[in-house]
Amino acid sequence: MFAKPFRLAFSCLCLFVVTGTFSSAAEPPAGFTPLFNGHDLTGWRGRPHLDPRKEADGSPEERAVRQKEWNDDLAAHWRVRDGVIVGDGAGVFLTTDRDYGDFELLIDWLLPAPCADSGIYLRGIPQVQIWDPACPRDEKHGAPKGSGGLWNNPADAPGKWPLVKADRPIGEWNTTRIMMVGDTVTVELNGQRVVDAAPLANYFEKGKPLPATGPIQIQTHGGPMHVRNVFIKELETSAEPAMAEEGFVPLFDGKSLAGWRGATQGYEVVDGELRCRKGAGGKLLTEKEFGDFTLRFDFRLTPGANNGLGIRAPVDGDAAFNAMELQILDDAHPEYASLQPWQVHGSIYGVVAAERGSLKPAGEWNTEEVTVKGSTVKVVVNGKTIVDADVAPFRDGQPTPDGRAHPGLARTTGHIGFLGHGDEVHFRTIRIREIR
Repeated sequence: MFAKPFRLAFSCLCLFVVTGTFSSAAEPPAGFTPLFNGHDLTGWRGRPHLDPRKEADGSPEERAVRQKEWNDDLAAHWRVRDGVIVGDGAGVFLTTDRDYGDFELLIDWLLPAPCADSGIYLRGIPQVQIWDPACPRDEKHGAPKGSGGLWNNPADAPGKWPLVKADRPIGEWNTTRIMMVGDTVTVELNGQRVVDAAPLANYFEKGKPLPATGPIQIQTHGGPMHVRNVFIKELETSAEPAMAEEGFVPLFDGKSLAGWRGATQGYEVVDGELRCRKGAGGKLLTEKEFGDFTLRFDFRLTPGANNGLGIRAPVDGDAAFNAMELQILDDAHPEYASLQPWQVHGSIYGVVAAERGSLKPAGEWNTEEVTVKGSTVKVVVNGKTIVDADVAPFRDGQPTPDGRAHPGLARTTGHIGFLGHGDEVHFRTIRIREIR
């Protein structure tokens, strides 16, 4: 959190008993590499709370001077003692030397004194919250809910508050597992899921997608912080989430078109991605039918690409009218300068207009979540809700914005599908949770 920094009296630290504070660095689990060697801060640098866009400000010489100042500050406030990184709570943040995109992070942390407060920045964006749930000062801010939530998300957004309080008492080690794919973050604390695939809000550019890459940072916030056993596994763009999301099952196995029917010749599987072939495409449908559900997937557009997501679609007919079609479209491309509002990305084609501005540029991965329940449809792209609508009025006779009949709005079940229009579009990590 970003409350006014506080200082703890050193006498408090001396009187408080810390259990198991120091330990040798463990061996990395299979597939992971260490970010901390257990001996010194090699691989780390200093950097404060900083808008990532400001990192490149100034000439190379000016940036070098600035970085030296930050590194000197790091050396004054962070050190390694008996295999543990120890921060006194002041100065710059402990920051990885290099940037990361999609990854799985393992980290042990310990707050050695009551009311200590810290956090973990992901791609330089705040933050996975770490604090003392029993701190009277922070009770009004929500501390009793526990650590692990995405503190800078809006108050009503998924992930803002942890699903359960999983903290161990002050002075004991906590183990955190964080997976970041696209803008979506899952957090496990001491073996319990506290954030379940929630989009991380962009603190520095409200409503905008996150940077594609950025550093991992350990926050200083006025109280001491201890860290050990820091390991990372970088996830390739084709990687399925390493931590299964509760209740979700994959629709795409990353290897084949098993479970799909229809225009299978218009799509191919390459490097774990489902790709709509350029010049081909067509309607690729799930073999199974679905009613109410939450669907999550990542997609990457080529310049000017056009596709769609069919909802409760029949095998035959145009899904835009005989079902619902959610636009998948590079709507910033010049060729689409005269789009109708109900044609932009995420819109229910012809029926409900989506809010623009959430898409990343063509060539970058986006994360989308679609929840369909009864006559309601909600679409979230890169953490931003762009559609939250009830189509019942249009189903019951209210004219649609495009002036055409949409009998598919009355359907309660059907196939889910991608509706290719001859443009190359990439999909990955397609998974669904049915709502019963």
